[in-house]
Amino acid sequence: MLDEFLLDSAEALAEADAAELLPSTAGAGGRVRSAVRASEEAGLLALRPEGRPRTLLLAGPPSTAAALARFLDALGNGSAPVIRLTAGSETADPASFRWSLPGWAGPVDLLVVATPNGTEPGLCGLADQAYRRGCTVVAVAPEHSPLADVLGDRGLFVPYVSAPGTAPAALRSLAEQAPEPDATKAAPGTLWALAAPLFLLADRLGLAAAPPSAVESLAERLDTVAGACGPAVPQHDNPAKTFALELDGTVPLLWSHGPAADAAAAHWAQSLAALPGVPSLTGRLPESLAAQAPVLRGATTSENDFFRDRVTEPEPVRSRLVLLHDTGETEAGPPPVLLAARQLAIERGTSVSELAPAADLGPLQTLGELIATADFTTVYLTLTGGSAP
Repeated sequence: MLDEFLLDSAEALAEADAAELLPSTAGAGGRVRSAVRASEEAGLLALRPEGRPRTLLLAGPPSTAAALARFLDALGNGSAPVIRLTAGSETADPASFRWSLPGWAGPVDLLVVATPNGTEPGLCGLADQAYRRGCTVVAVAPEHSPLADVLGDRGLFVPYVSAPGTAPAALRSLAEQAPEPDATKAAPGTLWALAAPLFLLADRLGLAAAPPSAVESLAERLDTVAGACGPAVPQHDNPAKTFALELDGTVPLLWSHGPAADAAAAHWAQSLAALPGVPSLTGRLPESLAAQAPVLRGATTSENDFFRDRVTEPEPVRSRLVLLHDTGETEAGPPPVLLAARQLAIERGTSVSELAPAADLGPLQTLGELIATADFTTVYLTLTGGSAP
């Protein structure tokens, strides 16, 4: 169960945060700005490509690459030709992961490798394979890493921006370093340092509208969420702490409506599993109204019975519906599908939470607000012992 006293004590949260999850999450806006500067210095903003690539092939640590692919898909509203390459391995050791290009990949395709580590042999081999196939290669990775050395002048290299005060793993002795964990499992803010260069690249390639001004607006929105959801803000004024209290002891059903909300829901489910170990279920509206309706379960009459034996009887499994959508409040009111989801929850006796942008924002800002709020919620659940039933 979640420790409410810990949740509302900034000092206690800081003491419990040995992995510095909160500073990383709060610093996401700064990481985006630093990544934009690194991209500009690397020459990314000066690219003048001759048309769009046939396919953008994306590779990296599995959870990270999956999240980045969803971000690009949301930004392009499903029109960007992005394919995430999956790794093959017989073990769970990241050093044994191997990626390979599709047989049809060639000079008209673009390979993007994004990793906060840069020491993975499989990714180094993939970059070399792409060069020999004639693919254009772009890599976002730590400077002086093996991946940077392999790429050399064979493609465009953008330095990965590590958190302030830390050195990338690739700068330490390869004999002494431990493999850096997947970005989405380590610190939520880390992901934005990889995503920002990809947004700018997608804009230069004509795959999505993400000019530097829009990415700067993303950084501002991340700062705004950090101000509203920070550890010093009390629970009654803090959306993320409120979500943490509401989700504690439940199985969240993350139902989304809109491209940014779809990406945010999938990212939230992934981070809930990786950090506090909370299982959840995602679904897109309106399909989830029928497909997942049986999973909606609130407290039954017997569960609310005052005389029920709470010592010998196990706690019931409760679900909580979380509606994520792309649009803020409008004069026309919420979309009918959201009203239908709320009504279904009422009929099933299930509590409802909602996560939506504070106003009508652009795609990048909407994505940033939804994911940053979800990240703060996940961190609070992690630090305060929040759990599933």
